[in-house]
Amino acid sequence: MNASAATRISDVVKPWADRLPDHKAIVDPNGSWSYRELVAVISQTAEWLRGSGVRAGDRVMIVGENCREFAAVLLAVASLDAWPVPVNPRLSGREIDAVRDHCQARRVIYTTSVSIHATEHAKHHGAPLEEVRDLGRIGLGPLNENVQPEPIDAEIGTRVAALIYTSGTTGLPKGVMLTHDNLLFSARGAAKIRSLNSEDRLYGILPLSHIVGLSIVFLGTLLSGATVYLEPRFDPVAARVALERERITIMLGVPSMFSLFLQYAKMRKVQSFEFPALRIISCSGAPLPPAIKSSVEGLFGLPLHHGYGITECSPNIAQVRVDAPPRADNSVGPMFPGVEAKLVGPGGQPVPVGEVGELWVRGPNIMKGYYRAPDETAAAIDAEGWFNTRDLARFEEENLFIVGRTKDLIIRLGFNVYPAEVEAVLNAHPSVVQSAVVGRATQEDEEILAFVQPATGSHLTETDLAEYAAKHLAPYKRPSHILFVSTMPMTPSGKVAKADLAKIADDMRQKV
Repeated sequence: MNASAATRISDVVKPWADRLPDHKAIVDPNGSWSYRELVAVISQTAEWLRGSGVRAGDRVMIVGENCREFAAVLLAVASLDAWPVPVNPRLSGREIDAVRDHCQARRVIYTTSVSIHATEHAKHHGAPLEEVRDLGRIGLGPLNENVQPEPIDAEIGTRVAALIYTSGTTGLPKGVMLTHDNLLFSARGAAKIRSLNSEDRLYGILPLSHIVGLSIVFLGTLLSGATVYLEPRFDPVAARVALERERITIMLGVPSMFSLFLQYAKMRKVQSFEFPALRIISCSGAPLPPAIKSSVEGLFGLPLHHGYGITECSPNIAQVRVDAPPRADNSVGPMFPGVEAKLVGPGGQPVPVGEVGELWVRGPNIMKGYYRAPDETAAAIDAEGWFNTRDLARFEEENLFIVGRTKDLIIRLGFNVYPAEVEAVLNAHPSVVQSAVVGRATQEDEEILAFVQPATGSHLTETDLAEYAAKHLAPYKRPSHILFVSTMPMTPSGKVAKADLAKIADDMRQKV
C-alpha cells in the first residue's frame, strides 16, 4: 500500500512505517513517535479499545488537546470502524454533556497529559485515570451499554471517519458526519497544493478537534511522510522558539494567531523574524484584514496565504495557491481542485458574472450529513449534491471573495459562534428577561456583543452575568461586551430587530 491508496484515515501511516520506519511522525511536548512506533501504538490502542467494549459503529468521544495520545486514540477508533468524536476540552461541562448525549457515546476518553481541562472533565464525569500501554494515564469514562452501533457501510470510504460537532443555529450542537473519503480527499489535495514531502515539518497548533487541524494539518502531514509538531495551545513566544529550534517548514493558523505574533513583535521591538526553514505560512477560519496580512508578511518575509472552508466541506472549498504570484487583496483563492461552485440569487437563479450570490458547492469533500438530523441535512444538501454554505461570495475571474454571511454566524478566534447558543445561556439566568447577540468586526477578529434586558427591579451587573456566562460557555463563545437595555427593539412580527442592534454596534465602533 502507498499513502495515496489509503482507504481509512488510520491507513495513512502504514506505508511510511515500511519506507521510513525511524522517521519522526508525531512530536509533542512530552516526546515523539516514529512512523514504526505510531503504527504499533495505533494497533495496541485499538486492542485496548476493543477490550473496553468499543464496537464497529460505536461513537467514541475523545476529550483532549493536541498531543500524541489524542492522535493515537483517534486513529485507533477509526481503525475499528467506530466513529471518533473529537472534542475541545475547553468547552464547558454543559457543552461537553450536550455532545456526549447527542452522539450517544459508547465511551468517553480523556487525554490528560497536556490538558488540565480534560483532567477536570474526567474528574467531573467520574472517569478514573488508568495507565494504558504507550499512552500513559488516560481517563476512561463508564461504558454506556444502552447505545446501539450504527450500521457499517459496505464501502470503507463512505464510512464515518470523524463526527465533528459545530454549534447549531438553534443553540443545539450539530454533528457533522465526515467520511474517510471526505477527509482523505481534502488532506491529499492540501498536501499536493503545498508540495508536502517527508522533509517537511508542520507546526500543529490548530486543534485536532477542529476540521483544519485534523484534516489539513494532521492527516495531510502523515499522508506525506512528514513530521507534525503538536502543540496544545498557542503562545507566540513558544511558537517562535519552536519555529527556530525545530526548523518548522509550514505553519497554518487562524488570523488571530498571526495578530498575536504582531503584538509580540511590537512589544519586543522585533522588526522581522528569521526562520530560514519556513517556506509557507497560511491562515483560514476567519476573514483576513488586508492590514494584518501585509504586516504579517513584513514580519515573516513570506506571503501569508489564505483559504476558505467549513466543517461540512472537510473543510477545503478555496485556497490561494502557493506557486502563484502573491496577492495583496483578501481573496481566498481559486476553488480547491475537484470542488465545483455556483452562486445563486435570492430566488435560486444564477447571478451574473462578478456579482454577489449565495455560495453553493459540490464535490468529494461534502459531508455525509448531520448526525440524527435528516431534516437539517436535506435543507443543506439538495438532490444533486449541492451544499449551501449560506455565505455570500463573488468571483473575480477564478478567484473567490467571501463578502458576508446569510446567517448571523460569528467567527471568533477561528471558531464558529452562533448567537442562539450564547443567548440560550444568558436567557437561562433568572434575572434576564431576554437577550440578543450580534457580532462586531474588529481589525483583528470579531467581537461578541450581548444586549441584555434585565428583569425589573433586579440588581444584575455586567460582572455577575459575565461570570455566569463563563461557567456555561467556552472562552471563545463568551460575550466581549454585555450591554443592558431597558427594552429590545422589536419587529412587527414580534422578533428582536437585530438589524437595529447591529446599527447600535456600528455606532459604538465609530465612537471607540
